[in-house]
Amino acid sequence: MTRVYLDHNATTPLRPEAREAMIAAMEMCGNPSSVHAEGRAAKAVIERARAQIATAFGADGADIVFTSGSTEGAALALEGRSLHGAAIEHDAVRAWAMEDLPVSPDGAVTVTDPAQSTLQLANSETGIVQALPAGLAVTDATQAFGKLPVAFNWLDAQMALISAHKLGGPKGVGAVVMKRGTDLPARIKGGGQEMGRRSGTENVIGIAGFGAAAEAAARDLADGVWARVKEFRNILEKALEAGSKSTIFVGKERERLPNTLCFATPGWKGETQVMQMDLAGFAVSAGSACSSGKVRASAVLTAMGFDEATASSAIRVSLGPETTEEDVLRFAETWLEKEKKHRARAA
Repeated sequence: MTRVYLDHNATTPLRPEAREAMIAAMEMCGNPSSVHAEGRAAKAVIERARAQIATAFGADGADIVFTSGSTEGAALALEGRSLHGAAIEHDAVRAWAMEDLPVSPDGAVTVTDPAQSTLQLANSETGIVQALPAGLAVTDATQAFGKLPVAFNWLDAQMALISAHKLGGPKGVGAVVMKRGTDLPARIKGGGQEMGRRSGTENVIGIAGFGAAAEAAARDLADGVWARVKEFRNILEKALEAGSKSTIFVGKERERLPNTLCFATPGWKGETQVMQMDLAGFAVSAGSACSSGKVRASAVLTAMGFDEATASSAIRVSLGPETTEEDVLRFAETWLEKEKKHRARAA
């Protein structure tokens, strides 16, 4: 059985460009804080990656501070600030922000005080894209970066969170992108690395992979790769709609990430669907992958006004550049067979 990976919003396969850059970095022995030739060479790898990410993310002139990922980035950007947020945010943001921004049934968030608010650019579960207000304090761009034509300098946000493993880079490295001159106290203190905002010897290998992946992701976007992914997502959605009249497709009328399809079949638990599809050779999820295996109703769908039965029955299918039309049609056929059996048992 050939497995089909349809969980790219959880993490992505490592790009060949990232692997090559990481292998080259592994051969280096210098500490990037050292002033000798070996240290300067390691430092040059970091600065090259910083430049690659700045170009790919449209962040020329911004400060890019490397972290271990968007979760640490959220802590760096949000801790101690009491910013307004919404219940649809990722758990890493919800841990620090007040959940007082209203969410409409179609997933739109209303922001009244942008300078004191955080708002994600795109939701990891539904794919719904937000219209960001000018002057926003922080935006979580983790899912959007590499999939949408977006530039930090267009967003007019003070800070943005991004992560390598969502666009073909390695796990365990991310960044906070911020307007130059932003006052951001260090959460990890020590030797003063990363412009004094995040001390500790830098993850040279991971950062090298991040830079290479960002550059490759920008190239894919320019070459129309994600437009093709969107076509396959739409083919899958139409196939499922035609075969299941009881299934709800979340965010269908909104702009969504080109690869993301979230749908709920009330009465059929999301985790049950995930397990059945896994046994059939398909990797999908029932929500964010950062919940340590917790089984619960989707907080995102609950915030949008869905009842618990519906919010507990949703799954997310997220495609990638290597996904084929055959993959999505096989998924649709398999899922519809299992949905038919579910309805027969429930009757």
